[in-house]
Amino acid sequence: MKQLSDRVIARLQADMQQPELKGTRYHVLGYLARGGMGSVWLAEDTVLERRVALKVLDLAEPADDLEVRLLQEARILAGLEHPGIVPVHDAGTLADGRAFYCMKYVEGQTLAQHIANQSLPDKLRLVERIAEPLAFAHARGFIHRDLKPDNVMIGAFGEVLVMDWGLAKAGAVNRKPAESAIAAVEAFPQNSWRVTGQGSVLGTPGYMSPEQARGQLRVDHRSDIFSLGAILWFLLTGSAPGEPPAASGLLPRPLRAICEKAMAPDPDARYQSAGEMTADIAHYRNDEPVSAYAEGWLERAGRLLARHRTAVVLVTAYLLMRVLFILLARR
Repeated sequence: MKQLSDRVIARLQADMQQPELKGTRYHVLGYLARGGMGSVWLAEDTVLERRVALKVLDLAEPADDLEVRLLQEARILAGLEHPGIVPVHDAGTLADGRAFYCMKYVEGQTLAQHIANQSLPDKLRLVERIAEPLAFAHARGFIHRDLKPDNVMIGAFGEVLVMDWGLAKAGAVNRKPAESAIAAVEAFPQNSWRVTGQGSVLGTPGYMSPEQARGQLRVDHRSDIFSLGAILWFLLTGSAPGEPPAASGLLPRPLRAICEKAMAPDPDARYQSAGEMTADIAHYRNDEPVSAYAEGWLERAGRLLARHRTAVVLVTAYLLMRVLFILLARR
């Protein structure tokens, strides 16, 4: 007897959980993906005649806290109107008792799928664009808490969208350091989840901050900065922090320094905002000094020569011509 793959089993389970949309304006077209707390379905809005995405709790008898969290996610998204955050159109309860919300249907690729043939400058600009909706949410008092490559979509026209705000909450303050960023990542491998005396671990191992990994209840926007640094590390190396790098070649020291500062174990030692981190990335792209990296005088000279290559070549050529002219004039 042939054994079914995990993917096929997941699809069969999803089909069994197909939502009952009788009495609503929506008609199911197909299954899209799993999301935090539920499944995401492609549907047609029969009133406006457009395709939308429905996120629906996939439990027959959902716990009250899950229903509250799903509707809370919908309210958070509805209040965060930004081009980099998927808009919510509707929310409520289906005939079968499951909570749902309706959002824009995004056609595109996940960040991991998109970066295959991207250049280094393009990857750095992607991080800058991911940081924009993140900074917008932080300015309004919300933190994502589950930022990772799978939760970033690149739309058909190049738009960058931060998805799945199911773990988002109002920001809190936490200033306790961990022993080290690398130790914190390695202590919780990719398939590890645990509950502590302080609370449940919420987030994705490899991308969540040390304070999240310890199950601390009070985390702030700097936890998202750690995750943004982990995404930058993934884009540069092809692997999550703590995993062997998939990409060959040495990582430029300034970029490594940016990653290390973003993923510092102590939140006070990290970038204190997404804008501060992207400013360093922009400085690197423009061959300017990076605040996270103390370059030596040889590196500074090399960077300045590279930045002003055309001027250096022209001045050098002019000086050589002057020398040749003087030598020829003396004959």
